[in-house]
Amino acid sequence: MALLIAMEPTSEPAVSNGDGKPKQQSPKPTQAPDASPARQPNANPRPARAPFDGNVVFVGKKEPMSYVLTLVGRFNAGASSLELKARGRTISKAVDVTQILKNRFMPDLRIGNVLLATEQVENEDGSKSRVSSMTVTLSK
Repeated sequence: MALLIAMEPTSEPAVSNGDGKPKQQSPKPTQAPDASPARQPNANPRPARAPFDGNVVFVGKKEPMSYVLTLVGRFNAGASSLELKARGRTISKAVDVTQILKNRFMPDLRIGNVLLATEQVENEDGSKSRVSSMTVTLSK
């Protein structure tokens, strides 16, 4: 006849003092929920964003299809006119987005004004440089 002993699994193995008796483990200190360390203010906070304008889509580092799907979604949500804005190297991507949108998704899309401009941008070192910009008005 065998004697079976059921034991509950523990997360920590029993430790012996060497005399065969299990060593008592001291409880781990816990921190009170409201005693969290004070948060240090971020040394480089994010710059304030421009207010959200639901009719403007800014082209950046994402893939062109991401912007195409955003524009299709906004037109399907009821927008009748949207602006696509790009600066510098992303201007060619904005042209691609416009053509993909017109040729593949919305053949009835009207491309309105294309505004080309130069904007002054302040660099991290405080100097100013000029960057080309483009705004395309798209409407159903």
